[in-house]
Order: sequence, then C-alpha cells, then structure tokens
Amino acid sequence: MTRATKIVATLGPASSDPAVLERLLRAGVDVVRLNFSHGTAQDHIARANLVRDIAARVGKPVALMADLQGPKIRVGKFEGGRVMLEAGKRFVLDAQRTSPGDVGAVGLDYKELPRDVRPGDTLLLNDGLIVLTVEAVRGEQVHTVVKIGGELSNNKGINKQGGGLTAPALTAKDMEDIKTAVSFQCEYMAVSFPKSATDMEMARQLANVAGESHRHKPAMIAKIERSEAIPQLENILRASDGIMVARGDLAVEVGNAAVPALQKRMIRLAREMDKVVITATQMMESMIQNPVPTRAEVSDVANAVLDGTDAVMLSAETAAGKYPVETVEQMAAIAEEAERADDVELDASFIDKTFGRIDQSIAMGALFTAHHLGCKAILALTESGSTALWMSRHHIRTPIYGLTTQVQSQRKMTLYRNVRPMLMPRLSDRDEALVAAETLLVHSGVLKPGDTYAITCGEPMGHPGGTNMLKVCQVG
Repeated sequence: MTRATKIVATLGPASSDPAVLERLLRAGVDVVRLNFSHGTAQDHIARANLVRDIAARVGKPVALMADLQGPKIRVGKFEGGRVMLEAGKRFVLDAQRTSPGDVGAVGLDYKELPRDVRPGDTLLLNDGLIVLTVEAVRGEQVHTVVKIGGELSNNKGINKQGGGLTAPALTAKDMEDIKTAVSFQCEYMAVSFPKSATDMEMARQLANVAGESHRHKPAMIAKIERSEAIPQLENILRASDGIMVARGDLAVEVGNAAVPALQKRMIRLAREMDKVVITATQMMESMIQNPVPTRAEVSDVANAVLDGTDAVMLSAETAAGKYPVETVEQMAAIAEEAERADDVELDASFIDKTFGRIDQSIAMGALFTAHHLGCKAILALTESGSTALWMSRHHIRTPIYGLTTQVQSQRKMTLYRNVRPMLMPRLSDRDEALVAAETLLVHSGVLKPGDTYAITCGEPMGHPGGTNMLKVCQVG
C-alpha cells in the first residue's frame, strides 16, 4: 500500500453484507466505524465479529471504532412524519408535549431546552436548514418565529447558534454502550459533543472500568462538534488520544464559513501534540446517490490530506449509500494523488523542537536519518505503538512499519498516517528480533537486497516505552 492517509468507513445496511464488507476492506478501508446512534447492542456485537472475521480472511489489520450517540438534542415526532414550516409563522417547541406534533408545535426529546434558551436566541434545526428565532419562553414551551422554513420531519436535530446547550456529553445510554463496545474490544471510542477535558476524562474512566474484566483500554477520540469545545481544544486534546473534526454539528454552531480554518487549526494542533486526527462529515456526500464525486468533494478530501489529517471518514456514503465500494476506491485514489503532489519539508518541523524522552528522541533521530540517507523504510519495533505514532506526526515520504507482537497495538496503528502495522513473533534477544524484522519485510516484498533501512527497538526487549536504539542497516 502506497497511501499514507487512512480511510474510516461507517458500517450500515449498505455495507453489512459479508461480500460487500470484504470488497470495502480490499478497496482500502483501515478503520470500521460502528455508529451507536442506530441498532441494538447485539447488532453491534454481531457486526464487530463480522469485521474481525472478514479482516482475518483478507489478511489485513482493521481497527474498530465505536461512535457513542451522545445526548439526543432533537424534536419529537409528527403526525404523518413531517410538516412544512413557513417563514414568518409561529412554531412552539414543547418539552411537555407527548402527542405527535403538527404545523404549530412539536414535542422535544431534549427536555432541558426551555432552560437553555432566552428570547433573541437562534435555533437551527435539521443541520441548519430550518432557522427559528426564540420569541419567548413560557414554562416548558419555547415560542419561536420561523425565520427560514422548510420540511421538518421526525427526530431532527436542534442546535443553538453560538452553542450553550447544557446537555452532558455522556448519557445513560452511552454508559451502557461503553460496556458493549469494550466487550468486543474496540480499538477506538469516539465521544460525541464533549465540551471540556472533564467529559473526555469521565469517558475514559468509564471505559477503563468497563474494560477491566476484558483487560482492555480503548483509545479515546473527542468529536469536536460544539462551539464550547473550540476554546478548550488543547485541554480536550491532552485528555484524549485523538480528535475528530466533526464538521456537521460544528458548522451549524459556529457557521459554515468558520469551519475550513478551524479544520486546518485542529489538524495542525493534533499533530503538534502527538495525537491522531480524523476529518469527517460530507466528504463524499454526493456518492450516496451518484457513482462519481463532485469536483468540490475531490478538492475537500485532497485538502484534508494536504493539511496532514491521519484519516478521512465516510458516514452515510458507506452506511446507506448506493456505491459504498466505489466511494472508498475514489477516496483512496484522491488521497494517493494528493500525497504524491505534496512537498516534504521534514527539517523545518524539527526546528525549535525539544524532546524530553529517550524513546521520542530515538524516533525523531530515525526520521532525520532515513530522510537524509534516502532509506527505503523505517522499521519501528514497538509494543504499544507509541514510537510509530511519534514518527507519523512528522511529514516524511519514507514508509514507517510498526512491528509489534501485540494484535491490539497492530490494529490501533491502522489509524496512524504513513504507518503500516505488522505482527512479528515475540523474541527476547535483540539480535534475533532485528533479523526477524528484516526477514519479515523482505518476505513481504518491501525490502530487497541492497536496500538501506533504519530500525528502532528497545533493550531489554518487550517493555513499552523502552525504545532506546537506532540502527541503520543494508539488506545483504
């Protein structure tokens, strides 16, 4: 595989057939997202097992990402399933209403809305397609005037312009879903709507407790989709293993025009802080219905790749679209083309950079050496995957091979940009391990006689965080 940028695909009705899923993995999917907003616990367990089985058949490491639903900030249901709201008309959001809604009023899944808004606030429904201005709050009723109308159907989302909804990031449902996700040992857990580092710390604590009996700790991904999360970005990153640039809800809260610059800032900051970053939402939206993407979508994916994102994500395109496999093939081709055109300025990223750890310094030394010697590959013998992660934060064309004895670490590294994770046997002798690593890469067709490569490992072998050796070798 020459592509450095990874692809996250969402599993759904269009992609749950084993034959389709196999084609998706072969087309380039590296991480499979299970959306906990839909389906039962048993559905997710069955799909997780299916992914593991197909990945084993294809012979490819694939990570599972459990995406928690988060708070349901939505309207209730309507008589007939939908209504048409007209600009200038009044519309009531009623937290106490239990009967189906009509053109004048509807119930709320989110009962705290009357306490979160005040006259003059702007509410955006259905991803901002419908705009309401709050006129008054009377008890449990929010009285609004329709500013921009349109069709409103059951359970559409509600956002407040500028943020300010008090809904907690983790609901009772999420807490149960965390238990389900760690039972099938998901590599990544995405937390919806976190506002602060505390939300991520709480999610991690719950996941670690739930995973204790399985001896499993998933990596935590913060979905940045609330305006309150933006000023807290660095703190949220410190409390997480990575972030998702969730452009849908974020755009509704901060405005569409603000999102591109925020995306670039988030990708840059995540890489600087040694965290992974996924760019998501509407990347290939037109391919839900069409066999080819728009030119704007091609540019969008390419720009995320050029910004340095670890992964680009597909949602409805693979979950419910007509062309799931073709979408992945197109996305992979766009990413490869963008990477080929990208300039590499490795030395610039080392200026003023300081390293407080031996293993981090070794990782950076390997990059610098491989880049200037023109090495064919960098081999990182790693237990946890941390050495490969640090290397992948810097822009280099030389492919990084994360060699580990841990299946969990191998799967986790599938999300890291420019890292190809591989399993190797556990060996306690350093020299034997170095020979085994070279043999594995030669047999895989990566290295051939005469090729130069850089290799890092730790001594004594098998201790996470113990990387303390860099060696430059030539295949005999």
